[in-house]
Amino acid sequence: MQRNHTMMQFFEWHVAPDGKHWKRLKEAAPELSKAGVDTVWIPPVTKALSAEDNGYGAYDLYDLGEFDQKGTVRTKYGMKQELIDAIAACHKYGIAVYVDLVMNHKAGADETERFHVVQVDEMDRTKEISKPFEIEGWTKFTFPGRGGKYSSFQWNFHHFNGTDYDAGRKRAGIYRILGENKSWNEKVDHEFGNYDYLMFANIDYSHPEVRKEMIGWGQWLVDTLQCSGFRLDAIKHINHDFIKEFATAMKKKRGEDFYIVGEFWNPELQACRSFLDRVDYKIDLFDVSLHYKLHAAAKGGRSFDLRTIFDDTLVQSHPMNAVTFVDNHDSQPHESLESWVEDWFKQSAYALILLRKDGYPVVFYGDYYGIGGEHSLPGKKESIDPLLYARAHLAYGEQDDYFDHPNTIGWVRRGLPEAKHSGCAVVMANGDPGEKRMYVGTHRAGEEWMDLTGNRDERVTIGSDGFGVFPVHGGSVSVWARNTDHQN
Repeated sequence: MQRNHTMMQFFEWHVAPDGKHWKRLKEAAPELSKAGVDTVWIPPVTKALSAEDNGYGAYDLYDLGEFDQKGTVRTKYGMKQELIDAIAACHKYGIAVYVDLVMNHKAGADETERFHVVQVDEMDRTKEISKPFEIEGWTKFTFPGRGGKYSSFQWNFHHFNGTDYDAGRKRAGIYRILGENKSWNEKVDHEFGNYDYLMFANIDYSHPEVRKEMIGWGQWLVDTLQCSGFRLDAIKHINHDFIKEFATAMKKKRGEDFYIVGEFWNPELQACRSFLDRVDYKIDLFDVSLHYKLHAAAKGGRSFDLRTIFDDTLVQSHPMNAVTFVDNHDSQPHESLESWVEDWFKQSAYALILLRKDGYPVVFYGDYYGIGGEHSLPGKKESIDPLLYARAHLAYGEQDDYFDHPNTIGWVRRGLPEAKHSGCAVVMANGDPGEKRMYVGTHRAGEEWMDLTGNRDERVTIGSDGFGVFPVHGGSVSVWARNTDHQN
């Protein structure tokens, strides 16, 4: 039988910039495998603006921590060989690795150039607020530290369609670069009129040289790292046709099972559906809609109707294309898309993504190991591990939902014969303590079930009719399963 897949996002925004993160991954691989994680999504591996940059200020895509550039050889996370060693360790323990790709923009140019632009309204990028004029922009990338190794391609203003700083006047703004066939791409998200431009020097995917270079780089990267997939950053800002072209090329290079998931940060379900149609379902998407439902449930407490938790979510409408998550590096406190799921609901939220049949769930490093930085938070490994165990060993078979009360819901996974002792019953409440009478099968009659989370101490005995009455504390979750020695 095919075991459940579980991904971990193996970083958070404030991971220490000590160059030891790839070593941390290598050391964690056996523990993660034992816990039930079989995939890790790692942060951008390419050289960025500085040794402290998280990788989203992308500079040289061919420098994986090998060349002395931007004041450092290593990236924030370590050296190239340490990265390769960490991936090999993951493979040894049966863990696939997905690499985060930043393809929307470039930062930290080596030289300035002079070119003509028009300034646009930041709130409506289709609206010009100046006549054409010349600026001095940071758009020339020559990568002197790499000296043409792996690729001789050098970037200049022709390869971008926008930038955000006029070095000559020392003035910030959003400047659309002028020239033949130069414009914002129309096949992007329509927030702010046109959301092609996000930050730094914006890559122009209307340029044939750019498309060829970026596809060639992607193919080089999978060959170099032997990774199993990609996470694509900020794809609502990138020509959607290029995303399809890129995904098609990667699957042709590495096989159809090469996995790609995109960050299309739009909570509107119809926008996500339209994007999937546009890219011909070549990639999956993070379920941003579900994340915001989990956030709303945590904020709302007992006023939130738990029966509606999956309404208008990607996992409900497109279960085969939804990557579910509770929080990530952008939604964590004090970051750009802060929408943190509060602690009291965190374990329940993870039960909702880990113990159901639909979706590809992601456990966030910041939730599991903790968040660093000025506003540090402790990890919740002890409360997540029982859920990972249940997903790996028990959450199989048919699913029966008991979404019949606004504050207390439950579901049963019936189990499979080939997964020994599999099957579980989940109950959660966001108000008063409650219980659910749920059917787990007449073949379970007489079995004693326990709460794997440890939130409840009592045992539940399954009746001769195959039903059990499963209790839950208020504002809590309980995961009930057969009481066997193998769970210890």
